[in-house]
Amino acid sequence: MRFKLLLAFVEDSKTDDVLDAAREAGATGATVINNARGEGLHKKKTFFGLSLEVQRDVLLFVVEEHLARSILETIEKVGEFDSGPGQGIAVQLDVEDAIGVAHQVETLTKVVEDKL
Repeated sequence: MRFKLLLAFVEDSKTDDVLDAAREAGATGATVINNARGEGLHKKKTFFGLSLEVQRDVLLFVVEEHLARSILETIEKVGEFDSGPGQGIAVQLDVEDAIGVAHQVETLTKVVEDKL
């Protein structure tokens, strides 16, 4: 079984919705890194030296490769990444090898066989 790593940078107000939607789309879990900060095309403005940035969370999903694109599209839709600048970003990377996911392989095998 081959895996993909999905990384999503999400407004923290949307984290729970994105996690729920990704699970419904086939993700079996995620790791959440809170309070990330990013900078896009334009530098964020400050007000009297205080940052006006929205807090972000980084979501990491290790997913089966046949489910990856659908999960990625679901994350984008629920996170509303294309609704305007600075809404978030998600990327998909190949995973050469993974350990610690053996307990998920049996469940994923059944899911993928049903979809194929």
